Amino acid sequence: MDTATIALLAVAIVIILAALARWQRRIDGQEALRVIEEIREAESTGSARAHAQHPQIDPIACIGCASCIAACPETGVIGLDDGIARVIQGSRCIGHARCEAECPVGAIRVGLGDISGRSDIPILGENLETSVPGVFIAGELGGIALIRHAIDQGRRAADGAAARARALPVPAELLDLLIVGSGPAGISASLRAKELGLRFRTIDRDELGGTVRKYPRRKLTLVQTVELPLHGKIRGREYAKEELIELWEQVIGEHRLPIASGIALLGGRSEGDTVVAETSAGEIRARSLILALGRRGTPRPLGVPGEELEKAQYRLVDAATYRDARILVVGGGDSAIEAATALADQPGNQVTLSYRKDAFFRLKARNAERLAEYRAEKRVRVVLRSEVERIEPERVILELHTAGVERRVQVANDYVFIFAGGDPPFPLLHRFGISFGASAPAPEKSAKKEKATA
Repeated sequence: MDTATIALLAVAIVIILAALARWQRRIDGQEALRVIEEIREAESTGSARAHAQHPQIDPIACIGCASCIAACPETGVIGLDDGIARVIQGSRCIGHARCEAECPVGAIRVGLGDISGRSDIPILGENLETSVPGVFIAGELGGIALIRHAIDQGRRAADGAAARARALPVPAELLDLLIVGSGPAGISASLRAKELGLRFRTIDRDELGGTVRKYPRRKLTLVQTVELPLHGKIRGREYAKEELIELWEQVIGEHRLPIASGIALLGGRSEGDTVVAETSAGEIRARSLILALGRRGTPRPLGVPGEELEKAQYRLVDAATYRDARILVVGGGDSAIEAATALADQPGNQVTLSYRKDAFFRLKARNAERLAEYRAEKRVRVVLRSEVERIEPERVILELHTAGVERRVQVANDYVFIFAGGDPPFPLLHRFGISFGASAPAPEKSAKKEKATA
């Protein structure tokens, strides 16, 4: 090959590389504009703000490789802006932390961030101990969701209680540890307490399983590979609710854990080095207490006439038992969307979804996509900017707010499912004297504002 040909090839390569560079810059610019637009939209709907755990990104360390975006199982949580990863839909993060694991430079940490202004997040120490000595919190009550986190925190809290029992000898009349709650955090704490030889007891006002027990039938629950004390690894990524409950029942029976259902925690106090729990079965005194209660608390009613009718329910256990029915679902969160679409899958059902706001936000991406599909196919009728005014035996009266005009419509109805959130057990924590991120309790909301929230 002569010199002239080589020179021509070199020029051609330079031209091609320059064209590719311009093309890449154009793509990067378009991607940045898309991300910025998504961030603006998320901020306008309120979904940009994370309400629990979320990715915290170090912009200096980030190299813009996008491995975090590829690893995240939820859509739209993270995007690239000017070559730097940014949180877009913070409220969609449910704490998988795969982004943290996959980042090659350690630029991401999934956590709560600054909670100094959060009146809904209790302040916890390294071993999950609250501001009240001997009282620990494990699981979603502390602000971190996901079953694998709850299992890990249950174990850590039990370790903290064991250390306290070693440092402060426990009289025979006291328990080393009382655990409240028998969801994943409470079960993990119980197993670890048994493994460490602690004198402990576990109570729950409901049945074994906590929040998971209240999931709809056959709902898939993401577990990932986690390790239960005394049991070993739970392998696999997804389990149906029933499979998980069956596994827990097997483990509890095998290790003869002292778990009692039907006992509610009513309050408590600290007396020196002793924690006194006031329960529906009387006082229980222990050196330490682990609160593994969850955050959902008691279902929040709408406070409307007719809500006492049997047709009005606060959770959906098995959608397949409802057929050929006229059904109203109230709420705008993931639980409401999952219930509405599951009910719409059953033969003959006519499903209406009522939500008081003008758009849905903070939904998991797959739920948002599924709802859009069901709306397009007219399988779910969505009535935005609406609130339930009254529930009657064969109908529901909805109050609609459109363009500043209020009007009422009647919806023929057989069942009403209300997903207006729950009242977390924060008053109980305040009675214990537990400090939150913000020193003052959250202000009370009016009944009108509480209606039909999700």
